[in-house]
Amino acid sequence: MERDPLEAVREAVARARQAARDKGLRPGARPRKTSAKTPRTGGRPREDTRDPGLVGDQVQRLFADRGWTADVAAGSVLARWPEIVGAQVAEHARAVSFEEGVLVVQAESTAWATQLSLMTSTVLGQIEQVVGKDVVLELRIVGPRAPSWSKGPRKVWGGRGPRDTYG
Repeated sequence: MERDPLEAVREAVARARQAARDKGLRPGARPRKTSAKTPRTGGRPREDTRDPGLVGDQVQRLFADRGWTADVAAGSVLARWPEIVGAQVAEHARAVSFEEGVLVVQAESTAWATQLSLMTSTVLGQIEQVVGKDVVLELRIVGPRAPSWSKGPRKVWGGRGPRDTYG
């Protein structure tokens, strides 16, 4: 009795599928090249750059390539200010700006500005522990700001303004 050619093809496909399952391949998946040596790399195994990397690694490489590491560290200092100095100090003082290694902190009163001035080395040490070394080079403490009379309802267009009471 002669075998049906279509049946022979079906059996061959079934055997191939079973062999693929035994190797751990999925239907429709493309087989990966397992050759460790390539002629372009001179016999050394090459790194497969098509595989995605970790997001954190890619972001760090981007920051390093663009020279943004110091800026990102500065942003981290501003964002993590309560964690760096503690909740009590953060209630009375806030990090205002960071430029060229100088962190400007504004205190809500002159007493807190004085206290922060005495704590400068401690705060710089905490920043170094949390963010990294040589990010903040100087800590500048400023007190509260006086109200400005240059704008608003008390602005006087001619003369000295509301402080001019003696004539």
